[in-house]
Amino acid sequence: MSYIPRLKQEYKERVIKALSEEFGYKNVMQVPKLQKIVVSRGVGAAVADKKLIDHAVEELSNITGQKAVATMSKKDVAAFKLRKGMPIGAKVTLRGERMYEFLDRLITTALPRVRDFQGVRATGFDGRGNYSLGVTEQIIFPEINIDRINRINGMDITFVTSAETDKEAKSLLTQLGIPFKK
Repeated sequence: MSYIPRLKQEYKERVIKALSEEFGYKNVMQVPKLQKIVVSRGVGAAVADKKLIDHAVEELSNITGQKAVATMSKKDVAAFKLRKGMPIGAKVTLRGERMYEFLDRLITTALPRVRDFQGVRATGFDGRGNYSLGVTEQIIFPEINIDRINRINGMDITFVTSAETDKEAKSLLTQLGIPFKK
């Protein structure tokens, strides 16, 4: 038998049933599910120093367990000395097993390490069932060696779900274990 992540198993056994009872779904395929998690970081100072992009890509790769890619600027902005095609950030898109593994590590180890943590805000929904969360320090992840970082940066984590409404998406993410503020 192959390995199944803990949260994926929990989704199949408990979350589907709980969401079906709450919203009255008649078919298992109607139940919203987590489609992907996108972890991204903008590196504005990379215009002056190209090595910052390499550090950002390396850190995101260490945190997620999947190779990150550099994101390129789409247009010129003279005020920022930015040219089209210059690297200005890094991102990783997680799906399947790695997505559930990352979510499990985020909930169980990383978020509790945030200073004065009382839960994540419930205001990050976009109206279509997706949720975005901002993390201010990358050092909350145990994969990051504090001695090797040159600068503390934040990142954005976006949860893309198949939910139609924010209420369904919040219920799904709550069932999966994301600690929303009361």
